[in-house]
Amino acid sequence: MAEFTVTITVKLFAAYQEAYGVSELVVEFPTETPVAAVRDRLIDEHPELAQWRDLTRFGINLQFVEPDTLLQDGDEVVLIPPVSGG
Repeated sequence: MAEFTVTITVKLFAAYQEAYGVSELVVEFPTETPVAAVRDRLIDEHPELAQWRDLTRFGINLQFVEPDTLLQDGDEVVLIPPVSGG
């Protein structure tokens, strides 16, 4: 039985980019995975990012989306934590 996956590119900004030290990742997820799972995986890998869990916004292919939006193969996902300012 083949497992169906989607391969996405994740663009990293601010705290996410600092944690990983790169500006993008290519990752696979099972089909029917919501975009919020991308954030959750990154937080699992870098627990210091947990403070941004409820503040992160999501973009897919240059459009803001809700956390429950399902990933499609080839999507470009952007995780946008709040930007600090004075």
